[in-house]
Amino acid sequence: MTIHEKLSKIQKEFKAKKTRYNSFGKYQFRSAEDILEALKPFNEKYNVYFTISERIVTDFFSGEIKPPPMIKSIAKIHDAENGMSIKCTAIVGVDLNQKGMQVPQQFGSASSYGKKYALGNLLLIDDTADADATNTHGKEVKAKPTLDINTEAFTKAKQYIQSGGTLKAINQKYKLTQKALAELKKLELTEV
Repeated sequence: MTIHEKLSKIQKEFKAKKTRYNSFGKYQFRSAEDILEALKPFNEKYNVYFTISERIVTDFFSGEIKPPPMIKSIAKIHDAENGMSIKCTAIVGVDLNQKGMQVPQQFGSASSYGKKYALGNLLLIDDTADADATNTHGKEVKAKPTLDINTEAFTKAKQYIQSGGTLKAINQKYKLTQKALAELKKLELTEV
């Protein structure tokens, strides 16, 4: 079996539970350590092993603007039978302005994310449902009010456009019904 076939089988079989809980964002997540622990049974089963390496990326940007430090994480699967390997990378920035963290913690946090996403890229871990990506960090997200025709808000929106306002600005504040959108588009076109 080739390294590509082994990786394909591992990608199909791999499962890593979200065993960690973020009490601030109130969501479950998996860490790089969780992923690595879940990979261990595949080492013997397919005669492979996994490594992660990291380095600070200094040549990522050029120019006068000083970018944040960047960490490049490289996750590899190695075939113990023939020495072949496949790698995937992830690049993450280090937020040096993170409140409440010392510099080593800031680098450690970025390192953990880099490892997690490099492994995720290698193993095709779909984290789209992972709240890590949609975390509002404790800020309540309110749904936009609906704007429909024959309402006081719609009358104000028409006046706003007639005085030079934009439909884009209204759309950021309201969820427009199809009728309201059509009427406001007509108004915006005639006011140009």
